[in-house]
Amino acid sequence: QVRVAESGGGSVQAGGSLRLSCVVSEYTFSRYCVGWFRQAPGKAREGVAAVDVDDTIAYADSVQGRFIISRDNTNNTLYLQMNSLQPADTAMYYCAADGGVYCYPDYITAFQYRGQGTQVTVSS
Repeated sequence: QVRVAESGGGSVQAGGSLRLSCVVSEYTFSRYCVGWFRQAPGKAREGVAAVDVDDTIAYADSVQGRFIISRDNTNNTLYLQMNSLQPADTAMYYCAADGGVYCYPDYITAFQYRGQGTQVTVSS
């Protein structure tokens, strides 16, 4: 069974930064597209960023230029460096992984494996 565990959420003021981490307990991590999506209260899930097996990266327009996604295949870990955070970024952030999929933010919410989420709160 694949387990996905996020960490690193918290509360920051607007303009601040946070770094999220996600460990995937799967030795085939390097063969998965992995990414992040988020969900704010009362809103639909939104794909944020994805990184494919060949390190191709895609971002949602809303975070382009502010967030950086990266993966460490040696440690089965995915990261999301979030800079210039805004109150609109407040949400529960989820890590997701899957294989043989279109590795773009629009598809992340449907990935097979996902974690329980980590809360990010940005105050103005």
